[in-house]
Amino acid sequence: MQHLNSNLTKLVEIASKTERLGIGLMSGTSLDGLDVALCRFAGNGLKTQIYLHEFATLPYSTEFKNAIREVFSKQTVNLEKLTLLNAYIGNFHGQLVLDCLEKWGIDPLDVDYVASHGQTIYHAPKRLHLNADYPNATLQIGDGDHLAVKTGILTISDFRQKHLAAGGEGAPLALYGDVLLGTKAGEDRILLNMGGIANLTYLPADSDPAKIMCTDIGPGNTLIDAACKKYFNRDFDENSKIAFSGEVNEVLLNELLSHSFFKESFPKTTGPELFNLGYVERAQQLSGTQNITPADIVATLSTLTAKVIVSVIRDNYPGKNLKLFVSGGGYRNPFIMKQLQQGLRDVSISSTAGLGIDPDAKEAILFALLGNETLCGEPIAIGTNPATLMGKISFPV
Repeated sequence: MQHLNSNLTKLVEIASKTERLGIGLMSGTSLDGLDVALCRFAGNGLKTQIYLHEFATLPYSTEFKNAIREVFSKQTVNLEKLTLLNAYIGNFHGQLVLDCLEKWGIDPLDVDYVASHGQTIYHAPKRLHLNADYPNATLQIGDGDHLAVKTGILTISDFRQKHLAAGGEGAPLALYGDVLLGTKAGEDRILLNMGGIANLTYLPADSDPAKIMCTDIGPGNTLIDAACKKYFNRDFDENSKIAFSGEVNEVLLNELLSHSFFKESFPKTTGPELFNLGYVERAQQLSGTQNITPADIVATLSTLTAKVIVSVIRDNYPGKNLKLFVSGGGYRNPFIMKQLQQGLRDVSISSTAGLGIDPDAKEAILFALLGNETLCGEPIAIGTNPATLMGKISFPV
């Protein structure tokens, strides 16, 4: 019988370990930086045990952000620039991983794998592209082979493609990690992540897989950040200072809320391809609110995020003793959090720290967890979502 090659032998060794040390990487649509989570895992599936060793967010330079924006969420881009960035980001993220490991005093040889989300460039579910001849699609760049060679660590990447191939929309992948990390018998829970887009996972008290729901629900920070960039030359509304200085324009808010996306059934996905400043400008024209102040626009967009979340939870998950656990950059937006608390007075609201999960690290932990499942898990059937394992494996040599 022919022996396995050394890469496959190493892969079997890693998968067979009682514990694995993995790194999760997340770079979101907000383009604020790369989240790096160093985690130790024992077991898999619903029996997974996880310990977060280290976490860091490495900010991106203005030059790097601008390079991404050249190809991000646009139907027409410079194809050469997109091709170059795919390789560049793989190497760049690899170097950031090495920098973190050096700072943490960890030998790369002691790390079993890196699980990388990559950088989303375009999200195109059928509900958005409306082309009957083409399937749901999404594109993340930051090549896994480059990352593996750069770090010398086995790399798992491009997770969303298997979800698409199996019949999903490629998002939100939070479902799998939320079920594994957040389920508690006898307790109705919602895990809400407010990144560029807001998504939530409902985990019923009876743990019935058919009742579990994970869906995008609307904008998180993407519209707020875009408005701050355009009108104030700021990447985000720090401590909600701009939102608190403005007034919510109810006429504009109602026009924004009239978009058909909010009436579509769950589960659904979306992105900045829909929720961008063009969407806001069209709503201003239709509502005759072109002359409101930039601060009023930021206040109104912040209210939009909160109002959509409140409406979805109140309309679909009413009842006492519901617990809401929040993560993502939106958790640090006091304007939004104040409105959530006012609109959901009968709901217990806290960050995912209440689950033992750093709210800033949650998504990076999620991809480390998905990488662990790729290596030693089995497909899990959850509601209407594809029962599949995700990720492509890249060997360092």
